[in-house]
Amino acid sequence: MEKTAYGHKTPYRSRRRAEIVLHAARGRSNARIARETGLHLDTVRTWRDRFAHGGLPAPADRKHTGRPAGFTPVQVAEAKALACQVPAGTGTPLSRWSCPEPAAELTVRGVTGTVSASTVRRWLRQDAIKPWQYRSWIFIRDQDFRVEAQRVLDLYVRTFEGVPLRGDEYVLSGDERPSTQARRRCRPSPAPGQARAMRVNHEYGRGGALAYLAAYDVHRAQVFGRCEPTTGIVPFMTPAAHVMTTEPYASAERVFWIVDNGSSRRGKRAVDRPAGAFPNAAVVHTPVHASWTDQIEIFFSIVQRKAVSPDDFTDLSEVRDRLRASEDRYNATAQPFRWKFTTSAMDDLLTRLDRHTSADRQQESSAALTT
Repeated sequence: MEKTAYGHKTPYRSRRRAEIVLHAARGRSNARIARETGLHLDTVRTWRDRFAHGGLPAPADRKHTGRPAGFTPVQVAEAKALACQVPAGTGTPLSRWSCPEPAAELTVRGVTGTVSASTVRRWLRQDAIKPWQYRSWIFIRDQDFRVEAQRVLDLYVRTFEGVPLRGDEYVLSGDERPSTQARRRCRPSPAPGQARAMRVNHEYGRGGALAYLAAYDVHRAQVFGRCEPTTGIVPFMTPAAHVMTTEPYASAERVFWIVDNGSSRRGKRAVDRPAGAFPNAAVVHTPVHASWTDQIEIFFSIVQRKAVSPDDFTDLSEVRDRLRASEDRYNATAQPFRWKFTTSAMDDLLTRLDRHTSADRQQESSAALTT
């Protein structure tokens, strides 16, 4: 017991209990032991009595059985299964579950007795199920998706039609960001402080809007932007002409322009238009509804998060100055994006989509046969 009381590696609780036992062995009263050890009198009395009746093993912690489970594993599994169903499909007129609704639904169905929303939340947290959240997505409908996406992905690794690009061939990603507004907040926006986020007033006055058009050199991480009153063919060709008349693109062997299928860049005319003005320009379209394969979208997301949001500008000239300054700052420090969506990743994606499509068709066929 002395080794336990004075051992350097003994846990704190075991050491204090051993001290109580040693004091008691010397014939000291409970009140004196409490005074000398700084412990509560009830604590001293408890551990002294346990040692008197149980001997040396008594100062150890007793095994705790814990509170018995109020719900069975089957009930928990049914709650998780309910949360993974669309509410409207179960006859509940809701689009998404939140924890109180499944809790009430489990009671109504007789799966469980009364269960709290916090209990359901704890069950769902075990499997990271969050039925109140959702993500939007676009199903691939372009019949030539693989061919067109392959062409774009190859350019990102400096290959075109199976041939590596030369040193004087460049890849640019171009697009437009329409309607960047100048919103004049009706109250100043206080800066963030201790335990307080930045506050942006909800009310604002409109100071107009402009379009931000940009081209991004995929391998040199350089951005060439321009503000225009609106979008369209002429506004898009203006910054494109500026880039194509600037070195090293003016004397390049080829300059590939990766663009999406927006109204000003759609169709064969959009391919012939830059090539007619600049013989070394080659337009490559992304697949339909797949502008996420265009790297300029990553830069635009950076602009949105770091340059113009939250938007609190006095007029459009301040918006232009902000975009121009943020572009210069980006070009001074930027590195090429680490693009991870490779051709192998694309093949895996298409395989998974084919699997889901086949499963959906089988379900539709089964439903048609049953009806």
